[in-house]
Amino acid sequence: MILHNYFRSSASFRVRIALALKGLPYEYVSVHLAKGDHKLTAYAEKSADGLVPLLEVNENGRGESLSQSMAIIEYIDETHSQSPLLPQDPLGRAKVRALAQSISCEIHPLNNLRVLKYLVKELKQDEATKNAWYVHWCREGLEAFERQLAGDATYRAKNGKAASVYCFGDTPTLADCCLVPQIFNAQRFNVPFNGLPLTMAAFDACMKLPAFQQAQPSNCPDFEA
Repeated sequence: MILHNYFRSSASFRVRIALALKGLPYEYVSVHLAKGDHKLTAYAEKSADGLVPLLEVNENGRGESLSQSMAIIEYIDETHSQSPLLPQDPLGRAKVRALAQSISCEIHPLNNLRVLKYLVKELKQDEATKNAWYVHWCREGLEAFERQLAGDATYRAKNGKAASVYCFGDTPTLADCCLVPQIFNAQRFNVPFNGLPLTMAAFDACMKLPAFQQAQPSNCPDFEA
């Protein structure tokens, strides 16, 4: 497998976590978004949307390219059964997907690199305004995420089940793959984490695992401080 990604991309980070949790090797290819590598012809020929991550795989003897981190992670999960990232039951899968999409569909699209650049370059907003935008939408999204975790904790308690140390259940899931990169990015923008005990407990639990440490930006070959 070949993973085209950028060390600072939270979507790429999600896929790196999934691959690490599965123990799957891959070739790391850097696409430096800040330098415009994603707009170069060579990459445009591979990626229809010009985004990262992009995973190249060999399927039934032919090469295929997969885009969009959530689709990539579910493909990885469906083709490699070890360390499953989604529960076996439909209700559990729906709950994990809801948590993951709260980040990937609600928080991330408002705060990704191209949106922040548009705020500054096209809409002529200053850095302080851009950062305030990021903090507002990220914090609002994390508060909603916390409420989802609290609801599940209440459900588990009513049914005599122990509280989950991760986002859902006793092992990391797709939701944790999304949460950790979002917290990393939020730290860069000084988003406050007070009042998010379940969210931050899940983050801390994940960061104790080798897979999450291995996948973090500082361990990427294209890392820049």
